[in-house]
Amino acid sequence: MENSYGLWPLVIINSLVFIVFAFSFTKPKTARDWRSFGAFSAFLVALFTEMYGFPLTIYLFSGWLSTKFPGIDFFAHNSGHLFEDFFGWGGDPHFGPFHIASYILIFYGFSLLANAWKILYKAQKDHTLAVTGPYARIRHPQYIGFILIMFGFFLQWPTILTLIMFPILVWMYTRLAKSEEKEAQKEFGIMWDEYAKKTPAFIPQRKKISANI
Repeated sequence: MENSYGLWPLVIINSLVFIVFAFSFTKPKTARDWRSFGAFSAFLVALFTEMYGFPLTIYLFSGWLSTKFPGIDFFAHNSGHLFEDFFGWGGDPHFGPFHIASYILIFYGFSLLANAWKILYKAQKDHTLAVTGPYARIRHPQYIGFILIMFGFFLQWPTILTLIMFPILVWMYTRLAKSEEKEAQKEFGIMWDEYAKKTPAFIPQRKKISANI
């Protein structure tokens, strides 16, 4: 247990790497941008704190876990990938189905952030609506990018704190999106109404996905 956790330099390094990586794609400017980015950063810090620093979830449920899954040392770092343990996949959890799914979600989430930011930055610079690239399929790809990344990390290393934080952050991003839409409607009027009528807010329509493949 002593070697598996208490690795605070890893907490700091991993948090900084992913936060700086996300910052390079989003470049928050407004107070709203900073709120969404700050909430995402808090999620990552909470995650990596339990992953490498102090495994609060495992401590709290250690009695139940040892009874339900005898023979597994849950204070060994690989056993912290709880979904892999619960389903009994065995082997190295880094190559298990939940971990692979998390890699895909995290990669796609960051790719979505990067592509959305380029379109949004140009639109803001030109004072026009962002309607191309990811914005042609959904109205808020930047928030979906954050959500996919967080969900990917949650699949990889579920904790009580991130389980509580995730739905709260999804609700917060939904509120921020609605606030942005009100401002866009005031600024662009009919142009925004037409765009919003044919473009879903968060979940792309199947026919639009097919058309863009």
